Amino acid sequence: MHKSLNRMDWTRMVVGYVFIASAVPKLVVHDFKGIFLSLGLPFPETILYLVAITELICGMLLIGGMYIKQAIAPLILIMLGALYLTKIPLFLNQGFVAFIFESRLDIFLLVLLLLLWQQNRDKSVDE
Repeated sequence: MHKSLNRMDWTRMVVGYVFIASAVPKLVVHDFKGIFLSLGLPFPETILYLVAITELICGMLLIGGMYIKQAIAPLILIMLGALYLTKIPLFLNQGFVAFIFESRLDIFLLVLLLLLWQQNRDKSVDE
């Protein structure tokens, strides 16, 4: 029998899609290396590929509905890292308005990940 998708299933799949769509350019577009170089991180190219592969695998796990809680945790860390490395300096250099505009999608994804985490945690407690 076909199971209908609920709101959280749709949310999980859309979040998974966003991370897959974010991972692919990191793996195939050369310009992303420059972005990671500018962050001042050690081994920027290695970190770029680790982030991209993590986003790709975790995004696929979310879409497939497998190991959801395990897939969400590294994505939360990636989003926190993105906010810390790219948006906080923007706030310090360009101000609050630039920060809230540029960080809107990062914060939105972080909130969705936290909602999915909470929903998955509640589900595992009930079972």
